[in-house]
Amino acid sequence: MKELVELVAKAIVDHPEQVEVTEERLGDQVILRLRVAADDMGRIIGRQGRIANALRTLLRVAAARQGVRAALEIG
Repeated sequence: MKELVELVAKAIVDHPEQVEVTEERLGDQVILRLRVAADDMGRIIGRQGRIANALRTLLRVAAARQGVRAALEIG
């Protein structure tokens, strides 16, 4: 799941070398934290949060296939 978020984020931003994804597991829940360059934040969030919501949806589907719950924090 971490690799999926990282791959998609690097494809969207202008500075892919600054994309950082960290993973924290709490039982059956996974929290992924995505950090990008400050000027790429708008690209990751998208208009009215559409790209961020799409990333979260992809993450939920991937997590459901593995039988866990997942959340994405962008910051």
